Amino acid sequence: MTKHPRTLPVVNPRTGEPDYEIVAMDADAVAAEARRLRDAQTKWRALGIEGRADAMRGLADALERHADSVAAALEIDTGRRKLARSEVLGVIGSMRGWAALAPTLIDEPDWVQGRAKPNFKHQTELVPYQLVGVISPWNFPITLSFIDAIPAMMAGACALIKPSEVTPRFADALAPVITEAGMADRLSFVQGDGLTGAALIPNIDCVCFTGSVATGRKVALAAAENLIPANLELGGKDPLIVTASADMDAASTLALRASVLATGQACQSIERVYVPRNYYENFISQLTDKAKNISFNFPDISLGDIGPFIFYKQAAIVSGQIDAAKAHGATVLSGGTIERHGGGYWMAPTVIRDVTHDMDIMREETFGPVIPVMAYDTIEEAIALANDTVFGLSGAVFAGSVEEAKAIGQQIDAGAISLMDGALTGQYFEAPKQSFKASGLGGSRMGIEGFRRFFRQKAYIANTTCPLTMKDFSEG
Repeated sequence: MTKHPRTLPVVNPRTGEPDYEIVAMDADAVAAEARRLRDAQTKWRALGIEGRADAMRGLADALERHADSVAAALEIDTGRRKLARSEVLGVIGSMRGWAALAPTLIDEPDWVQGRAKPNFKHQTELVPYQLVGVISPWNFPITLSFIDAIPAMMAGACALIKPSEVTPRFADALAPVITEAGMADRLSFVQGDGLTGAALIPNIDCVCFTGSVATGRKVALAAAENLIPANLELGGKDPLIVTASADMDAASTLALRASVLATGQACQSIERVYVPRNYYENFISQLTDKAKNISFNFPDISLGDIGPFIFYKQAAIVSGQIDAAKAHGATVLSGGTIERHGGGYWMAPTVIRDVTHDMDIMREETFGPVIPVMAYDTIEEAIALANDTVFGLSGAVFAGSVEEAKAIGQQIDAGAISLMDGALTGQYFEAPKQSFKASGLGGSRMGIEGFRRFFRQKAYIANTTCPLTMKDFSEG
């Protein structure tokens, strides 16, 4: 029986209409692509770290030459212009940065004399995985496709990326860039949906996934079945604690940006804010006034502050959380409703007061431009509320000083704490951090650990004297 290709329509987030399609790769096609890259990995590793650095710089140069076309495709994918361009430039910078840094992280260790048994000595070697698979999400499509792939490739692995079927255009635009740079045997994309992603895992040696907790659990189980490591960065419900010593004007400005940048469609977005009761009304008033001054980048994409929901289904999730909060006594002070412009789904920055921790808006990931604000009486209460979650991705503290903020941040059970700011893991990638609780699994994707996690350690153990014989182990 002839197999017919499975095509998937792709919706333009600004028009709400499908205007693109991809052919979903089936399990056989994914396996064939994996074999092709795996066959080329030996030569890629043999280039050595300096050779791979030169090749990565060549890929960065090619992407820079084609930055306009890739950014244009990403702009359609995401409905935003400046952030799309910033993503592309960020990936170029990451390629060049890892090309410069990675060679300094590899050394040839000396033989180490045994302590308990001095006649033995050992030497270690870092061996990269042959093929690393990346399953990336739709919110920052090119950034989160390459945040794992670049250090994996610098380690000596080849990389096979499955982008989200919601935002696949950029990957097609990258194909000629990869070919021009001579990297087609080392880096490739496979298009498709969840079935394609599931087919990827049995064919790789290590998986990196960014997405929801529910899907992350499925990826972790599939990785376990195939006995491969899983690096998972999952959902968050990041808190911001504002203290009584903080500048409330600066704090409200920060809370707005850290919550609604990219329409709140970022894992590290602030999704709940805690403010001292004595300052609550003032903070809420300032935040609401500032939120009402944020505009859509519609009809002109080059103007305005925030874009549409990238994935139209997310709009319904956000709207449902808001409606449920209102039904339980919360008050919406700005935004709060889905608006249709040009066929897309939009929501203005939504400030919500009178929220409690029995509402989904304070417990479940929202992933939209929503800022629920809750009053607290003591800093101990604020910390307890911040920790009252299954998530532990990141958090933030805005206080009168860095020292005060850090003392509070040390008590928040999350992998990265922004001090005197918020959502800094979206701007600064040098600090190693891991996801706590249900927000993830595996080593840090940031800092030098983001490179080292793609190696296994191999030991060479040498005996400098005659080997023992069976007589040496005799009972007699």
